[in-house]
Amino acid sequence: GVAVRQGGFEDLPIFDRLNQLTARRDGFAVHPPAYYQAAFQQFPPQNRALLLAEFEGKPLAGLIIFVWEDRAYYLYGASGNEHRNKMPAYLLQWEAIKWAKAQGCRRYDLWGIPNAPVETLEAEFTQRHDGLWGVYRFKRGFGGKVVYSLPAYDYVYNRPLYALFNKLWKRKSSEE
Repeated sequence: GVAVRQGGFEDLPIFDRLNQLTARRDGFAVHPPAYYQAAFQQFPPQNRALLLAEFEGKPLAGLIIFVWEDRAYYLYGASGNEHRNKMPAYLLQWEAIKWAKAQGCRRYDLWGIPNAPVETLEAEFTQRHDGLWGVYRFKRGFGGKVVYSLPAYDYVYNRPLYALFNKLWKRKSSEE
């Protein structure tokens, strides 16, 4: 069957390959590998985990979670196109929850869903396929409750460079 193992920094290229497959399949842009490497190194080993689901030694899916205080944050997930019927992403979530609990976490935050009121989420989640709606359907399957927090913002130091970055990012996203 599918087995989950905890990876290290040296396994981030595996995660990146899965992440690129996910981006192409689901039509969204991802950060370059250096971004995930830097994020991974920001936390001490006991406050981060890269989990990889494998079948017969082949990586099927991966996720990265971080711990801050008593909460684990599932920030990045990726999956390949092979053996999707084995549902490795669900097993990864279960193993991540167990890992977070072993680290003393009291909450597991699945992070990131469409920016909509709960009523809209519930009314439209089966019909919508744009944006983060597929991600929401996956996360909704674990139960829990929707908790809204302040949105993320970019602090822009160089407006022309930021405008160029956004233009290139959108072009890259539309090409994939």
